[in-house]
Amino acid sequence: MSQKKLIDQMSDEQLQQSLFMSQFILFSLAVVLSIFLFDHFTKWFDLFSLNIREIIYYGCLPGLLIVLIDIVLMYFLPKEYFDDGGINQKIFTNRSVTSIFMIALIVAVSEELLFRGVIQTVFGYVIASTIFAFVHFRYLQKPVLFISVLLISFYIGYLYELTNNLLVTITAHFVVDFLLGLIIRYKIDEVIA
Repeated sequence: MSQKKLIDQMSDEQLQQSLFMSQFILFSLAVVLSIFLFDHFTKWFDLFSLNIREIIYYGCLPGLLIVLIDIVLMYFLPKEYFDDGGINQKIFTNRSVTSIFMIALIVAVSEELLFRGVIQTVFGYVIASTIFAFVHFRYLQKPVLFISVLLISFYIGYLYELTNNLLVTITAHFVVDFLLGLIIRYKIDEVIA
């Protein structure tokens, strides 16, 4: 059965439960791996810095830049290049802004804790960024989406290299997911294309 047919058969609630379950698994994996790979569990505290200037400059602004680039690409490239099998459409179309905010926050926190917080901290930038891109396996059949997520992954990984601050990468990831969720919710992507 194709991914699109499977997604079409799922209710919004089932899809949301699946999303939250996958994020819970990533979050749990981050915690478990940190127990084995960090010298001490308190290493987590070293990965967060509430530096507002850094969060805005390296988190918010790059997130906005990524979304602007996506908007430009949506304008110039055919719509089917951005079709992920209907998953993002189904996740965001009937959600409230608050729900989109929460989904984007949960995804940003769980994915950044695992990929930047644990994998990049222990194994390095290239490995973490590459694994992050391949975890988004639904994009493998869509070259534009896969290249986009790969470049975004390396860019956010680079931001972590610059700052060593997970609040920066969580912010950048959140801004991208939240704004793109709003674009899908309000069908701005159809106006752009």
